[in-house]
Amino acid sequence: MMKISELAARTGLTSHTIRFYEKHGLISASERSAAGYRYYNAADVRRAEFVKTARNMGFSLEDIGQLLSIRLDKQSHSCQEVTDITRHKLDEVNDKLAELQSMQRTLERLLESCCGGPESATHCSIIEALDAGDVAVEETAGNETQDRQESQEWQEWRVS
Repeated sequence: MMKISELAARTGLTSHTIRFYEKHGLISASERSAAGYRYYNAADVRRAEFVKTARNMGFSLEDIGQLLSIRLDKQSHSCQEVTDITRHKLDEVNDKLAELQSMQRTLERLLESCCGGPESATHCSIIEALDAGDVAVEETAGNETQDRQESQEWQEWRVS
């Protein structure tokens, strides 16, 4: 059995991250001492490493919870369930890549339009384009999602 600091050292996760994953039901200590110390065993180490690997692949906490459920009861689940979760993550990654590629092309166009010289930025074409809203970024699903999130965050901020 090992304490949380030892689990952290073995997995490369911080104690704070392990507690965060515990709070979200992804990891749990096998035992607790009378003083409340968490104790972990080898199975807990493997589970924590699974969670870490899945997070590094970009899976959400909800996705990881589903994957852990499948991992614990493989007989009751199908590979199709796993591929559905993975395919959804891949679709998200592809959407993000398309958004980033659009941003890249826009930034390249902005750089091509600017002389980049040492003179005053009084007539800098990049600043002028940003000021005028003349920056044509291709709309992607990711941009629309970001716009909705920013709008929601703004509304929440205004209310508070």
